[in-house]
Amino acid sequence: MNEPRYTATAIALHWLMAALILGTFGVGLYMHELPLSPTKLQIYSWHKWAGVSAFLLVFVRLAWRATHRPPPLPFAMPRWQQFAAHGGHALLYLLMIAIPLTGWLMSSAKGFQTVYFGVLPIPDLLAKNKELGDALREVHEVLNFLMITIVAGHVGAALKHHYIDRDDVLTRMSPHHARKGQHA
Repeated sequence: MNEPRYTATAIALHWLMAALILGTFGVGLYMHELPLSPTKLQIYSWHKWAGVSAFLLVFVRLAWRATHRPPPLPFAMPRWQQFAAHGGHALLYLLMIAIPLTGWLMSSAKGFQTVYFGVLPIPDLLAKNKELGDALREVHEVLNFLMITIVAGHVGAALKHHYIDRDDVLTRMSPHHARKGQHA
């Protein structure tokens, strides 16, 4: 294959983050409506562990991206689409930091310390404050729905490029294609 591709590491980080985002969002929707119980508290812990993992992983992704240039966008892509693609990616990275951070702040303000995988206590960033915790919950929810909207646009754009434009935008991030001669 001669077309520019993402590295196998970038592809793995992309799909791992996608699974974390979608899984954590789904768990968040599910757990929110559960009655208070030990099961609900355990699910909240899992959700927080996934959020901490996503928060750490985004910095790994940013470090990788800083040292490995992504392939250029297709030459024929209109400038407005290039601007939208770059803006969408920047917003996704910003949300990948802001969402776990607001969750951490919310947990701190609500007085529920996160203990990563039940072993490593994560320090609270704020003193207990119910009103602030409730406000941060709203911010956390709004940011999550914004993230899912941006992700849907991201997926829609990738599918448009694949099925309508018939370019390589989707396939260069495909794990299947990465196995064919791709290296880290």
